[in-house]
Amino acid sequence: MAVKLNEAGFDHAKTLIDEGKVVVDERDDWSEHQPTAEKENRFIEKHGMREYAKWYLGIDDEEDQDNKGRYKFPYGDFANVHRCGVLAAESRAGQYKHFDIERAASHLHGMLEERREVRA
Repeated sequence: MAVKLNEAGFDHAKTLIDEGKVVVDERDDWSEHQPTAEKENRFIEKHGMREYAKWYLGIDDEEDQDNKGRYKFPYGDFANVHRCGVLAAESRAGQYKHFDIERAASHLHGMLEERREVRA
């Protein structure tokens, strides 16, 4: 598996954070907040695979472009960046030694923490 950073997904996440489209939730909330397979399929039907791909920090370039399995390390719910999703991506990327994705997730994590501090 050749998983690498999805630059378009990383840029999309940064833009969403800058626009305030974030959910500053708790680390363990991702299992409840991440989109279901049904929600993913509806999103793809409505917006296409290219837009779907923007919600992932990783791409497995050995998978077909029209396969959901190509996209790894989700960070949001197709509307907002979720802190818990970013934290999960950061942790999992580090576990699997995808350091470019881990660094990108860490950057997003920092952006989210800055927003959190400004609100406090």
